[in-house]
Amino acid sequence: MHDYYDVIVVGAGISGISASYHLQKYCPGKTYAVLEGRAALGGTWDLFRYPGVRSDSDMHTLGFSFKPWIADDSIADGPAILDYLNETVQEFGIAPHIRFNHRLTGANWDSPSARWTVTVDTLEGAQTLTCNFLIMGTGYYNYTKPYQPDFPNSQAFKGQIIHPQFWPEGLDYAGKRVVVIGSGATAATLVPAMAGAATHVTMLQRSPTYMISRPRRDAIANTLRKVFPARLAYGLTRLKNVRMQHLLYTQSKRHPLKAAKALRDDAVKRLGADYPVDVHFKPSYGPWDQRMCLLPEGDLFTALKSGKAEVVTDTIQCFTENGILLESGTELPADIIITATGLTMEIMSGVTLTVDGAPMPVRKSISYKGCMYSGIPNLASLFGYANASWTLKADLIARYVTRLINHMDKLGAAYCVPDASGVLPVAAPMMDLSSGYVKRAEVSMPKQAERDPWRVHHNYFIDKKLMRSGQLDDGAMKFVRLG
Repeated sequence: MHDYYDVIVVGAGISGISASYHLQKYCPGKTYAVLEGRAALGGTWDLFRYPGVRSDSDMHTLGFSFKPWIADDSIADGPAILDYLNETVQEFGIAPHIRFNHRLTGANWDSPSARWTVTVDTLEGAQTLTCNFLIMGTGYYNYTKPYQPDFPNSQAFKGQIIHPQFWPEGLDYAGKRVVVIGSGATAATLVPAMAGAATHVTMLQRSPTYMISRPRRDAIANTLRKVFPARLAYGLTRLKNVRMQHLLYTQSKRHPLKAAKALRDDAVKRLGADYPVDVHFKPSYGPWDQRMCLLPEGDLFTALKSGKAEVVTDTIQCFTENGILLESGTELPADIIITATGLTMEIMSGVTLTVDGAPMPVRKSISYKGCMYSGIPNLASLFGYANASWTLKADLIARYVTRLINHMDKLGAAYCVPDASGVLPVAAPMMDLSSGYVKRAEVSMPKQAERDPWRVHHNYFIDKKLMRSGQLDDGAMKFVRLG
C-alpha cells in the first residue's frame, strides 16, 4: 500500500511552510504531507551556521504575509529567523505533517490515475508515496554541492579551507588571520562578524559588488507596533517596504548612473575621502544587474575603517603553504581561508521528473506564471524574487495553487496542465541577473515567452494581480476530467 495524500509539499523551509499554511486555510478538506530531506526544518536558516548569518532582506517582507514579525530588528540573524519558522509551524499546526529525513529522489506522473508517485530516501530505506498535486518548495540551490572553483595548488595550504555552506561547529578563529574569498552577501556578512575576534580579516574579491547600507531596525515599524495591533502594524510596514523595494529597483534600472553615484557617495561618506572606493566598491555593471549586498548599519564599512579588516581586489595565482599568492605578486598570509564563492543554483533540487513514463526535464519547458511548467501536470514550484524578498512571491504562488486546486474540484477536473502549443520561447532568462550563479544555471532553467502567462515577472504588484485575481481558465491552462 502506498501512502496517498491529496497534496505533497517538498521542503520544510520558508516556501514549504508557506504552502502548508495556505493549504490548511484555503483547502481545509485536503490531506497533505511535507517531505523534508534534512533532520530539521528551516531550509537555508538551519543549514547555514557561519558567523553573523542573517537576512539580506527586511523581515517585514521576508516574513510570511500571515505571521507578523514582531521583533525589534528588521534585519534579523539566522537563529531569530529559525525561531520564527519553528514558532509558525507550531502555531498553525503544521508540525505533525512534516516527515523529516525524507529526501525526494524522483517523481513520476501517471495521467490515467491522475497521480504523482514519488520516491524518497529515508533512514529506513527507499519509500514510495502518491499524491494528486505536487508542490516543490525546495529553494533554488543545491544543499550538498556549493560552487567551489578549483584553486591552483590549494592542497599546499597548511591552514583550514572552509566553505560557508559547511561551517564546522565550534571553529576557533580568535587570533587567526582570515581571508574570505568572495564579494557577495556571504562575504559581506562574514567579514564584519569575524573582525572582532580574528587578528585580521581580508575580503579578497576579483571584482567589486554594490553595497547598500540600511538601519538594522525599522523605526517606523517599531512605532506602528506601539500604536496599532500587531497584524495591522505588520501589514502597513510590509506594504511600505514592498513599495520601497520596488521603487529602489525600478529607479536603479531607469537611472543606473544616478543610483551608482548615490551608492558611491555613501561609501565615501562612511569610509572617508582618502579610501580607494573606486577600486573596491565601483562595479563594472549597473545597480541591480546583480543583487545588491545589504549592510546593516554599514557594518562592513565600519570594520574596514577600524583597520580590523580590509578589501583586496585582485585575482588568485595560486594557494601557497601560508596563504594566497595574487597575480599582482602580493602574498596574503592566512591561517584560515573561507571560500565564499557562491551557490550551485538548482531548480526543484535537480529531481528527475517523468510524465507517463517519459523524462520531462524542466529545462525543456516554458514557465507558466513563474511557478508551473508546460507539459507537466499538477506540479508547482515556489520560487522567489531576485530583486525583492523571496517570501513575497512564495506566498503569492502558494495562494494561487490553492485557487487552482479548488477550481479543479469545482470543475470536476482530475488534473491541470499548462499547454504552450504555439508559444515561442525567448532567450531571456527566468532571473534577470548577470550574477555568476545565475549564468552557470541558465542551461538547466525553463524558458519563458514575451507574453502572459508565459512571462516571468519580477514585479510584486503585477504578480499579485495575476496570482490572486487572475483568470484561472485563461486558455493556456488545460483542465482534464477522467472517465
